[in-house]
Amino acid sequence: MKFAIVHDWIIDIGGAENCLKEIYSLYPMSDVYTLVSKKESLKKLSIPEDKVTNSFISKLPFAKTKYRNYLLFFPLAIEQFDLSEYDVIISSSHAVAKGVLTNSNQLHICYCYTPIRYAWDLYHHYLKESKLDKGLKGFFAKFILHYIRLWDVSTSNRVNYFIAISKYVAKRIKKIYNKDSVVIYPPVDTDEFKVYTKKENFYLTASRLVPYKKIDIIVEAFKNMPDKKLIVIGDGPDIKKIKNVAGKSKNIEILGYQPFKNLKYYMQRAKAFIFAAEEDFGIIPVEAQACGTPVIAYGKGGVTETVVENKTGVFFYKQTFEDIINAVKKFEKIEDKFDFYIIRKNAEKFSKDRFKKEFKEFVDKKIEEFFEKRG
Repeated sequence: MKFAIVHDWIIDIGGAENCLKEIYSLYPMSDVYTLVSKKESLKKLSIPEDKVTNSFISKLPFAKTKYRNYLLFFPLAIEQFDLSEYDVIISSSHAVAKGVLTNSNQLHICYCYTPIRYAWDLYHHYLKESKLDKGLKGFFAKFILHYIRLWDVSTSNRVNYFIAISKYVAKRIKKIYNKDSVVIYPPVDTDEFKVYTKKENFYLTASRLVPYKKIDIIVEAFKNMPDKKLIVIGDGPDIKKIKNVAGKSKNIEILGYQPFKNLKYYMQRAKAFIFAAEEDFGIIPVEAQACGTPVIAYGKGGVTETVVENKTGVFFYKQTFEDIINAVKKFEKIEDKFDFYIIRKNAEKFSKDRFKKEFKEFVDKKIEEFFEKRG
């Protein structure tokens, strides 16, 4: 039985790449196909460079930094991979990986992080943030994304089975592709975190500083609560905007990028972790819970499947600074009722070992069913 794993691109290490690492560890004899990759990223994922095939995108100018500029060519690039010699194809897809060409004798299982968000759910938001909602450049961007949507839907029939990273994503797969899926939550390295019971008098938020993470409204909320301390960890294109929002507020510390040991230090000691994004899953709120730290989160998206209201955290339901203020007040009224070890136990449901067990059991079962039918 010969396996191929297809992943969109392997440049920066994020949640999808950590999933890829665990999938590859289950099938280490697999060949890996991707649009473009970095040697150092492959090394971090323990994927040998000689097992990886890159697309023609990797040979284009500035491919490793400006690969998104070649979006129009992604469908063509992914379809150029010749996978005809493989029995089982596992695509790890948040963009185009699921669109590889397969034949009726091959089993294709897609671990789907999301249908392409900037072509679907975040389409209008993406155009406005990129200042592409008007003008000639905007026209071409809309044309390309229209083409991507048509291609994306058509390629859903190339997949035998979809696995969604959350019930939230499963609903989108059903809506956009009209396909059913099973849910296997992504792996979170809960063993890297320990419960710390001596919480200190500050709140924490941490993420890449990009618009949809809504760090600016968290900062705005604490600007209006000068008696409560907020620490912000992360870097990204929004950092200047966030510093401007914070102004001269003495209760807000913006620390920028921090190494993992520092992030863990603050995560263990924070009285609560604040999360304002609408995410497909959301790994960092689970990591916070692995420290026994309660989460104050926007009550939409995958986080509603990982946080238990009034047991491991509290929710707010509008992405406004006023709603965050009210959620903090609600939290402080009941914070003595939170049990750090119950919070930790909830996080353990999303461990790496659990992911590997569930993923392998599903794939093995589908292999058995598929090749029995084929004879």
